[in-house]
Amino acid sequence: MIRAVLDAISLWAIPVLLVGIPLAGIIRKVKVYDVFIDGAKEGFDVAVKIIPFLVGILVAIGMFRGSGAMAMLTDAIRPILSAVNFPPELFPLGVMRSLSGSGSLAMTTDIVKTYGPDSFLARAAATMYGSSETTFYVLAVYFGAVGVKKTRHAVPTALVGDIVAAIATVAICGWMFL
Repeated sequence: MIRAVLDAISLWAIPVLLVGIPLAGIIRKVKVYDVFIDGAKEGFDVAVKIIPFLVGILVAIGMFRGSGAMAMLTDAIRPILSAVNFPPELFPLGVMRSLSGSGSLAMTTDIVKTYGPDSFLARAAATMYGSSETTFYVLAVYFGAVGVKKTRHAVPTALVGDIVAAIATVAICGWMFL
């Protein structure tokens, strides 16, 4: 029954949003197209401002992956992950997801190709990819764009959210697919 509800939601979510948002604007007598164009102009200005921050975070990610640090870290904590029934194959994805959308997409794709699209690991990887955020990318880009220097509790809170997303992914996918 839960699967049928989720299938119905996934089937109708995008069409409802694509029709519902403009319809709500029209009902409220908002010039939807003009507002959309203004938002696109603002988005372009923000994109130009964040390029230096984007380049910095992408270089750091490339260095982390290229140095072999991810493989060493995974090998070091493999016994702990196995002891708590967290698939060690998903740990690099959990770490990379906090750093890079494209890097984590590449890892997700690799897991799907390696283990097959209907495997538990592929389903869990896809769920993890879709249920978490590129924390450091978002913080670097958005805080950098508005000039925030002290993030206070944003980083620890976001990292706790990423950890919870990874744990919930394994638990829910284990419940649904195993």
